[in-house]
Amino acid sequence: MTTESKIYWGVGLISVTLLLGAFLIPGDRPDKTDLPWHIEHPSADSVNVFGLTLGVSTPAEAEQRFKEQAVPSLFKSPAGELTAEVFFEQVNLAGLRSRVVVTVDIAAEDIRRMYERGLRIAGTGSGKKITLTADDVAQVMATPISSLTYLPGVQVDEALFLKRFGKPNQIIRENKSGAMHWLYPQNGLDITLSASEKPLLQYVPPTEFDKLVKPLLANGEIVTR
Repeated sequence: MTTESKIYWGVGLISVTLLLGAFLIPGDRPDKTDLPWHIEHPSADSVNVFGLTLGVSTPAEAEQRFKEQAVPSLFKSPAGELTAEVFFEQVNLAGLRSRVVVTVDIAAEDIRRMYERGLRIAGTGSGKKITLTADDVAQVMATPISSLTYLPGVQVDEALFLKRFGKPNQIIRENKSGAMHWLYPQNGLDITLSASEKPLLQYVPPTEFDKLVKPLLANGEIVTR
């Protein structure tokens, strides 16, 4: 998840009561697939959330699902790591305006060539953003989604997450920021909670969960199990 994907957030604090009201409007109950806690497992090692199956569904399908134009880009971290991301800036889910970012796994040689063909490079708070050629955009949009990050447009009380997801299997606190990561490996879910930012929910296939946890452990500490 890049800083670029999070800098747009400026909506003030809204209580969990309002959030619940948006999800449970009388006479107009939202489609259950619009809810971040509606997680299905088409197979033991896969996750379906928001109607998209990680490792199967593509950003092009996500664009149709969300009815919002996708913005694909490459990001290069200060360490030189390249990541292909697709950003949906304004998604309406269960009556809430939210943002969604999906990543796709591109072979190392292919993503290096995409970088070299990039049309424009812009600096961000977390590295560099590379604008892709039309052909490379098409490739990214047709590649299966490897992770999905949901950024709700309101602040959410921890009690709602406990009610909907249950007690996390593990909690890790980042050393630098103090952000808390609630981990649910059975659902491939990492909920990031911070006093200064809105929550962030990242979903990955359960078989890939260790790749998500390792950097957290390298830069944080376990506070409960």
